[in-house]
Amino acid sequence: MSAQSSDHLASSKSASSLIVGISGASGIVYGIRMLEVLRASGIQTHLVMTKAAEMTLGYESDLKAKDVRDLADFYHPIGDIGASISSGSFRTMGMAIMPCSIRTMSEIATGVTSSLMSRAADVVLKERRRLVLGVRETPLHSGHLRTLLSLSDMGAIVAPLVPAFYNRPQSIDDIVNHSVGRVLDLFDIDSGVVKRWKTGETSSPQSQE
Repeated sequence: MSAQSSDHLASSKSASSLIVGISGASGIVYGIRMLEVLRASGIQTHLVMTKAAEMTLGYESDLKAKDVRDLADFYHPIGDIGASISSGSFRTMGMAIMPCSIRTMSEIATGVTSSLMSRAADVVLKERRRLVLGVRETPLHSGHLRTLLSLSDMGAIVAPLVPAFYNRPQSIDDIVNHSVGRVLDLFDIDSGVVKRWKTGETSSPQSQE
């Protein structure tokens, strides 16, 4: 294989990659499940976690930080500002932050790129790629709402992790899977875990399978 062909192949692979950010907000299961679903879908993942996320992991899961890192194809330390995902020349589908804390949200909105999380998100925005923020906070004060509006104006998609019930979930896993799948829909990734409403019917949702 020529060097040019090799470079093209590497570029094609990176273009089908998704950056997954996990911040310290409650709901770390969403980020973990997203990594699991993406691995099953064959989408290459680049993971970045905050220190607060590792603390939350200890409160909300029996997993260790290494267990979560091992779910991703590539893991980038939060302080590695020179990582591939910090450059716009590294092509990706975009970035999903699951869950997204108020601190992370605010840092992205102000353009302060003091960590790889906010730097990678800023790159996604400037390159006009898709940035989805699974915000986990309630209630919201006016400052939060203004920040969210600012992010939306900048091109980010604000997707609060709100459970759906039309699909009649039978477990927490059902709720988490549906929320993760709906976020992946925003990247045109059909994860196979969403129970979709069948066209032309209003009686009950149908599984896509």
